[in-house]
Amino acid sequence: MPGVTKEQIAKAKEWDLLSYLQAYEPHELKRSGLNEYCTKTHDSLKISHGKWCWNSRGIGGRTALDYLIKVRGMPFVSAVEVLCGTSLAMPQPPPVPYHPKPFTLPEKNRCGAAVVAYLQDRGISPELIGACMQAGTLYESRKYQNCVFVGKDPEGRARSASLRSTRDSFRIDVEGSDKRYSFALLAGDVDCPRLAVAESPIDALSLATLVKLSGGNWQDSHYLSLGGTAPRSMLQFLRDHPHVTQVSLCLDNDKAGRDGMTRLEQAIHDDPELSQRVTLIHHNPPKQGKDYNEFLCKQIKRIQPQRKEIR
Repeated sequence: MPGVTKEQIAKAKEWDLLSYLQAYEPHELKRSGLNEYCTKTHDSLKISHGKWCWNSRGIGGRTALDYLIKVRGMPFVSAVEVLCGTSLAMPQPPPVPYHPKPFTLPEKNRCGAAVVAYLQDRGISPELIGACMQAGTLYESRKYQNCVFVGKDPEGRARSASLRSTRDSFRIDVEGSDKRYSFALLAGDVDCPRLAVAESPIDALSLATLVKLSGGNWQDSHYLSLGGTAPRSMLQFLRDHPHVTQVSLCLDNDKAGRDGMTRLEQAIHDDPELSQRVTLIHHNPPKQGKDYNEFLCKQIKRIQPQRKEIR
């Protein structure tokens, strides 16, 4: 490679992004979860478990070298020199104008067997999987056979989508998604007064499955995925469903989840109309495990001890 040696390239690749930012750009780091960081310049660029993913662009990598080239726009040789300490200063590239693509749902696979098998393996009731597929809020993508969780507006138009791999831990929001409208499993009665709020679509489905598992009617409540802990989609859902008066906050049983529930409750109180209408707000993290899917799997193991271990 002209300008740098193989040894320099190997040395540059030893830098993971978190270590590089902690050493050279600590002002760019912002904690966004228990074991997750984002950057102040790009809050959709998440760093976790030795990997990074720029969700809004759909790109990612492992090393700081990948970051300098793909995000900062540096030439390969310059990036290697910076990481090897042979460059006196890191050039600041001019900002690249970003024009998001129009929101488009991923192409649908003719068969949804991979999604059905994956969600059933996570303990989700087949009845709920079928209900979501029939409503058009869940399907399998043709490419990579990902779960596609669709968020719709009150008119039934798809406004957002999140992808969840059926094979590994990959997850990402589809570019152009309107975060006000997230995946939801609606009650049987559109005027239902109850809403359960979870962090992820799988946790929302786990809540409904737990109700069914206990002998209750899962259709007696709405279930909403926030796609994280931010209140935006919850506030939109409450405005679009004026009969909801009771909200159960079912976020993860960790610091980020507990802090998130406090922020969600405060967001309701800060809205003049919602604070008058929503009369009951209950903090309801899982009794066991980190999240409601983990709790569901523990319950299934307890009830069916011969069931094979759920991932």
